[in-house]
Amino acid sequence: MNWDLDKPFIVDIEVGAQDIDGLGHANNAVYVSWMERCAWQHSQSLGLDLVEYRRLDRAMAVVRHEIDYLASAYEGERLRIGTWIVESDHKLKMLRRFQLIRAHDASTLLRAQTTFVCIELSSGKPKRMPVEFVEGYGQALHAG
Repeated sequence: MNWDLDKPFIVDIEVGAQDIDGLGHANNAVYVSWMERCAWQHSQSLGLDLVEYRRLDRAMAVVRHEIDYLASAYEGERLRIGTWIVESDHKLKMLRRFQLIRAHDASTLLRAQTTFVCIELSSGKPKRMPVEFVEGYGQALHAG
């Protein structure tokens, strides 16, 4: 695979019939759900799961997606989505990049970045990242 950055966190995907829209390819909203799945699995691998979010009364919430849809995905295709945390102010904001690659021809289908803000779950308001977020997400911060 020709990843844009080294050492991505990768999730494998198989495009299912439920992912296909009226135009015969994976719907653009499904790509967003794949990004969410990848980000969430990455967070869990860092020890930041729902139990920890609830215990800390904090979560990382999406405030912006920037997505470039470069090619279509079709039913039965195997894809790999990679993610990297590329920026963090260690206070409130974090930026995560994504790349979606079709396995059989290594074509990049999507490049995206998502801005997250730390929120207090009980109020829904922005709140400073707890030390567990700074350390957990910080260990995954891409050095490039």
